[in-house]
Amino acid sequence: MFTQRSIVVIGIILLLWNLMGVVAFFMQYHMDLRELAATDPVGARIFATMPAWLWAVYGGAVGAGTLGAILLLMRRASAALLFLLSLIAVLVQFGYTLGATDLIAQKGLATAAGFPALVILIAIGQWIYARALVVRSSLR
Repeated sequence: MFTQRSIVVIGIILLLWNLMGVVAFFMQYHMDLRELAATDPVGARIFATMPAWLWAVYGGAVGAGTLGAILLLMRRASAALLFLLSLIAVLVQFGYTLGATDLIAQKGLATAAGFPALVILIAIGQWIYARALVVRSSLR
């Protein structure tokens, strides 16, 4: 079921996905909130009030996911652990953003939670995939 070719293809896709997360992190961290406020005042306010610890969690999520994808391509079993850490960080990040702010009230559930739901599903999927590879001894 898990051929060497499929591991490489899926690993590259996961690496690209996680690298997009790294880019998004840096773009959001360094964005001009005045410019954002002109088109998305709610988003600008959410980012402006985001606590430092949550930025660290966000960075940890994308960092662990990226390193997990690299380790998956290197056939290392520790990829599963890093994907799990990334998943936990993603849940904390979006749990805070959706649960401790008024984002859902301001933008609606579908708009506020649509992309976070996709990120969570991919985080779950990459962890389950790596875990399955570890169980089948495809990663060392």
